[in-house]
Amino acid sequence: MSNIVEPPVDPLVRQIAARVRTERERRRWTLAQLADASGVSPAMISRIERGESSPTAVVLGKLSAAFRLGVASLLALAEGTQETEGALPAAGTPEAAVGGAGVRRGADAAEWRDPGTGYRRRQITGPRFPAEIAEIRLPAGARVPYPAAAFAFVRQLVWVLDGRLTFHDGDAVHELDAGDTIEFGAPAERVFANTTDTECRYAVVLTRDAQP
Repeated sequence: MSNIVEPPVDPLVRQIAARVRTERERRRWTLAQLADASGVSPAMISRIERGESSPTAVVLGKLSAAFRLGVASLLALAEGTQETEGALPAAGTPEAAVGGAGVRRGADAAEWRDPGTGYRRRQITGPRFPAEIAEIRLPAGARVPYPAAAFAFVRQLVWVLDGRLTFHDGDAVHELDAGDTIEFGAPAERVFANTTDTECRYAVVLTRDAQP
């Protein structure tokens, strides 16, 4: 008898798996069609949908671009999967626990970690709030690129809270320090980079322009 104990699956990885599969199926796409649209291999998509692989930020960027969703939107939808697709809440459950108004405790917020760079993302707003706000922690030396299509149909702002963010917006490069903000224009290839030796922490604020 084997004594090997399988590590527990991160609940957020399962929720991302369910969201990717739901977004693909509601478009009636096969794995091959999503692979063609995203540039991610069918085998990798299959592993993600089964919860066997945690996608990197770059892979999520490619998948969200194929779905014409922002990365933040895809992750926020995943984090809201249990709230929006699960069973009805028990009597007496606080409204905030099902995505309504109220207090959201920091300890209760799901945090997603990019297995490739160590980038960490914590959702601040609930799934029913009209804007999406997330806190990002970008490790020293990390670099996360996204395709232009990942920014279609959204308005987005980045607010640097701590450290320095080197932000590539198409051909332009901006050095952003704590307190600086940048509002995104038309979709372009973008890179979030931390070229320093300390963590950079920033907030992403996003609203949707149009429903894909």
